Amino acid sequence: MWIVAAVLSALFAGITAILSKCGVKEANSDVATAVRTSVVLVMAWLIVFITGAYTEIAAISVKSWIFLILSGLATGASWICYFKALSIGEVSKVAAVDKSSAVLSVLFAIIIFPDERNLGGLSSYSSR
Repeated sequence: MWIVAAVLSALFAGITAILSKCGVKEANSDVATAVRTSVVLVMAWLIVFITGAYTEIAAISVKSWIFLILSGLATGASWICYFKALSIGEVSKVAAVDKSSAVLSVLFAIIIFPDERNLGGLSSYSSR
């Protein structure tokens, strides 16, 4: 199931690049980021309430809260930089550089999560 979600994520990210470039053409990149973030915020909370996941909020540990907050700050910084780059650069070039984040994520995972250094999950999936 994770592979389906990952492929859909890539598809939506590709569409996002094009839609974002169209939206930032005549708008301040910081304002555009705020608008986009507001839409994501509303959408995420709607999903939480529709699925009933809100009952699990109290179960989140302090450690998880800290990492989620840090992740949110990193996401915010990423989106601000991404929209600035889109506002002044070509979408094909900005998106290509932005997608180098996948390589960086793999490198960080190798360093931080040594137990994830194998491709066992991929090989077992592909052998089906």
